[in-house]
Amino acid sequence: MNLLRQSVAVARKDLAIEIRTKESLNAAGSFAIVILLIFSFAFESFSDEMGEFGGGLLWLVFVFAGALVFNRGFARELPNECLDTLLASPLSAAALVIGKAFANFAMLLAVELVSLLVFGIFYGVDWLSVAGWLGLVFALATWGVSILGAVFGALTVNLRLRELMLPVIIYPLMIPVLIAAIELTNTVLNHRPVSGQMEWIRVLVVSDIVFTVLAWVLADTILVN
Repeated sequence: MNLLRQSVAVARKDLAIEIRTKESLNAAGSFAIVILLIFSFAFESFSDEMGEFGGGLLWLVFVFAGALVFNRGFARELPNECLDTLLASPLSAAALVIGKAFANFAMLLAVELVSLLVFGIFYGVDWLSVAGWLGLVFALATWGVSILGAVFGALTVNLRLRELMLPVIIYPLMIPVLIAAIELTNTVLNHRPVSGQMEWIRVLVVSDIVFTVLAWVLADTILVN
């Protein structure tokens, strides 16, 4: 419970800073909207088939926009040696990493919601009728992406080219989560029963558990290095 309280405190701090500055949300949200608008012209004549590859388009947009969020997670702690101060405080390393993941999760969900609104308008896809299942898929996949972003954001925070290195490192590790998210999103958007795709739900759940446990166990090593 102490870990959870500390993690929530870190997330609240990051979200309060983000609400005031809007650095990550403006960058990630603008990127997602622009990419969706550009592709809407390319796919205009294929609107009837959008349900077949809409999931792939959405999740590619989400993970590229997510990199903009992940890069700022630990980088905002570098000025005035704030990161060193946090590490020297009674706050546990695991709580710091998981708290950053909570903040990533909240910001990514906000970007995804805005993206879905744009997607529904410009691609003619009715996602409101399946919002429940879509919300479940997005929550499970977004947590997996967010915890990875927090872990590797911590690993690359002191690199000069972290904006380049972070995506290169995390995208291959996201492949199982992305495949499952794309398959499930396409299934939901096509109004097909999710019961036939339960193996992908299990992939998301197992990935979330494994990534979270690894972040918890390896947090000290990650932040010390």
